[in-house]
Formats: sequence, C-alpha cells, structure tokens
Amino acid sequence: MDRIIYTAMSGANAAQHRQAVLAHNLANVSTNGFRAELATFRSVPLNGEGASTRVFSLEATAGYLDLPGTVQNTGRNLDVMAMGKSWFAVQALDGTEAYTRAGALEVSSEGLLVSQGGLAVQGDGGPINIPADSEVLIGVDGTVSAKQPGQQPNVVGRLKLVTPNEEQALKRGIDGLFRGADEQPLEADATARVATGSLEGSNVNAIETMVGMIAVARQFEAQMKLMQTAETNDQRAAQLLNVQG
Repeated sequence: MDRIIYTAMSGANAAQHRQAVLAHNLANVSTNGFRAELATFRSVPLNGEGASTRVFSLEATAGYLDLPGTVQNTGRNLDVMAMGKSWFAVQALDGTEAYTRAGALEVSSEGLLVSQGGLAVQGDGGPINIPADSEVLIGVDGTVSAKQPGQQPNVVGRLKLVTPNEEQALKRGIDGLFRGADEQPLEADATARVATGSLEGSNVNAIETMVGMIAVARQFEAQMKLMQTAETNDQRAAQLLNVQG
C-alpha cells in the first residue's frame, strides 16, 4: 500500500514544482531579455530498511532555454540588444559581476549608466560615467559616447559584452541575474555586437506555457486521486480484517 502512496506523493510534488516554474515563466512573458526556466526531475531511491523499492522524484537543475527572444524596435538611444549569444555585464547588488540580456539602459541621477533595475552597467574599465546634460549614443560595437550641445561626441566607455561558451555556461541566480559556473567574471568579447534602438523580448511562449500548466494541473489531480484510492483500499482492508477477526 505504501508503494502507491510514495509514487503518488512523489509525482504530486514534482507536478507542483513544475507548475511553479511554468507560472514564473508566464509571469515574465513581457520581461525584456528573460530566459525561460526549464524543469527536469531525477529518480532517487529511498534509503532505509525495507524501502529499496521506494523511489522519490527530485528536481534536477536543467538551466534555461537558450533561444533568442522577439525583437522589439523602440528607436530609443539607450535601448540596446545584444546580438547572438552575447550578454551585458552589470554589477549585482552583492557587488559581483553578473550578466543580463535586458538592454533598456538609463542614466542615474549620479550620472552612471545603469540597467532598468538600477544596476551599474559595466564597461571594459568598470562603471560608465555620463557627463551631465549629455545625449548618449551607443555604437554597434558597444562604444558609449556622450554628446553635449554644440560639441562633437566624446567616447566615455565601451559596454562590457561577454559571450559564454559550453565550458563557461551561465547559471541563473536567485536574483534573476546570470553568473559564470565558477562565480568568476568572464572576459570581454571584443567581437560582440549590439543593435541600438531595439530590445530583446522574453523567449517564453505564452500559449505553450499555458497548455503546459493545464497538463500539469491534470497530472496533479491524477496523483491526488491515486492517494485517495490508496486510502480507500486501506480502509476496506481494515474492515475485512475486523470482520474476519
């Protein structure tokens, strides 16, 4: 009897986790540069005497969907989209270097070039300072120039763009930013390019995600019914034993 309960409980727990992942993806369907989170599971035997046939289903880290999102043309000077597999470098709240595909940049009140979330955008030499009352221009190679009225543009820095490979795969942190597997900063890619006046949208497929949520909800209901069946069988077995006794 307990084999049915273990199977159903493990399946229901896995379905609940997958539903949370899908809901998180759907909530970010309009978040610039968002990468859909993937969920996989692995079988783990239950340790203990007499429990060798019991197996749990536990979450296994699958990473994210590494496909480009939709292109959104904005025409705004500070909106940039990393081309190919490149990422923008920013300074996370914990002080570490992290990476994002969200390219809606702004100039803070202190004159720093920051992300939409207020994180300092990293250049090849650190944070990029923008002179007051300047128009910001960003070239296709990530070069940042500041143009003041009546003057020629002046280069103030270059966006740090990184292009991870299979050996430098990025991992998503709890803050939603990505970092290298060894938590060390990646080297800048001099060949990386950006598209100005455009943003990359989320790569979440809303319809596919909603269909997945419906399917997972039905799977969860099936697992709960299985546990109810196990309870009913246990009650009937107890009644039979009482009658025979």
